[in-house]
Amino acid sequence: MEFGLFLEFGVRNGHPAGDIFREGFALTELAERLGLQSVWLAEFHFMPDRSVLSSPIAVAAALATRTSRVRIGMAVYVLPLVHPLRVAEEVATVDQISNGRFDLGIGRSGFLAQYRGYDIDYGESEARFDEALEVLKGAFAGERFSYEGRYYRVRDAALMPPAHQKPHPPMYMAATSAATFVKVARLGLPLFVGLRGDGLEPLAANIRSYRETWAEAGHPGRPQVHLRVPVYAGATPQAAVAEARPTLVYYFERQARLIASQGARPGHGPGGAAAIAARLAALTWDDIRTHYAAVGSSDQLVETLGEWRETLDIDGVMIETNPGNGLTETQAADNVSRIAEEIMPALA
Repeated sequence: MEFGLFLEFGVRNGHPAGDIFREGFALTELAERLGLQSVWLAEFHFMPDRSVLSSPIAVAAALATRTSRVRIGMAVYVLPLVHPLRVAEEVATVDQISNGRFDLGIGRSGFLAQYRGYDIDYGESEARFDEALEVLKGAFAGERFSYEGRYYRVRDAALMPPAHQKPHPPMYMAATSAATFVKVARLGLPLFVGLRGDGLEPLAANIRSYRETWAEAGHPGRPQVHLRVPVYAGATPQAAVAEARPTLVYYFERQARLIASQGARPGHGPGGAAAIAARLAALTWDDIRTHYAAVGSSDQLVETLGEWRETLDIDGVMIETNPGNGLTETQAADNVSRIAEEIMPALA
């Protein structure tokens, strides 16, 4: 099973932005030294209490110059918020700087505030995303091309620089709704998933649907599925709970507030965003630990993550090292070290 870090570069305790970037760089360098396979960067806009990662592609370029082995990915690049030809240029540039170590996760986000800030109607997000993906494919094909869509137009453009990886960096797509799982499978793209609104059993059903649709669409091979999830490995079971519980409880409370503030969005099933927010707000600590996060000693986490690998049929985990941003810098680093040295070898 592949192990990677999912980094938000989260705002916490009044720390200045420069310190937050330094901590994120340090965790990436630690991941490189300890042998983790990848580091993935979130994207957030207009959330001063959440994250400084409004330009993760710029951060990816910086990380590429500080590392030589670990893969660097976007999880995800929010395509509808920028012209896709610009995205292709940025992605190809970072792919060259990293010597072919870049992975492109794509999605459209569920935070309406990000769209409002850019004066883009969220109701257009799926159509914009679909057009953007077509432009990316045209750019990465390596020839001059044009494109005429409702939202994006390209006139006789050729991508420069070309991507280092051919025909382009590996492309992944995030999914939260049942319909999107099917869409990702039909597109033939590897999948990002998270434990957020529904828990393990509904997620397992969606992943099965994804794999079945992949096969029905005639795509070759076995598609990759990576799980984004909070993981905290403590020195003892008691220490793990004492250190992780406050920040995880806060994390899910904050997530409930954020989703509730977005209002109803398409694609979330009965009750929409309000129902998901209500479920998250009602979570107990036992709910969180059983269904939404992995917390415990290294031995306990080997068992938990092994069970999740079988239940969900996943190929890797993207570890949220500091959800809620409540851990100290030392605690976050110790967590990564235990995962790399005590858990990864048992699940390789």
